[in-house]
Amino acid sequence: MPSKFSTSDLEAFLDESLPVERMAAVEDELRNDGELQKELAAINGRRDAGVHSLGEIWRRHRLSCPSREQLGSFLLGVLSPEEAEYITFHVNAIECRYCAASIEDLKAQQSAAANEVTRRRQKYYQSSVGHLRQK
Repeated sequence: MPSKFSTSDLEAFLDESLPVERMAAVEDELRNDGELQKELAAINGRRDAGVHSLGEIWRRHRLSCPSREQLGSFLLGVLSPEEAEYITFHVNAIECRYCAASIEDLKAQQSAAANEVTRRRQKYYQSSVGHLRQK
């Protein structure tokens, strides 16, 4: 019986780059399907031997992923419409877990920086309240 997972799916599984639901489906199937286990072992053996497909190299090195700088620019809304559209597609349609995690991290950093600015402003205001003249 042919596997319902392609070689690309299994390679992406080994790289942990499949969407979460697809990763879980592969894991479930691996528990019960000896043929799938053999296929995954063969892929892993080819990798260990240094035989790689172009697609595997592309995925492993995440050549289609935007840089962290580009993701930050995306969050700031300063990218061209075409670049912003690509990042939206990459994160939402392709479901790149690496880029989604990077975006969440950048959002957390932006939020922390905004909180720090607010805290600093309040501190400056509180330290100067007694020094202001009343009119």
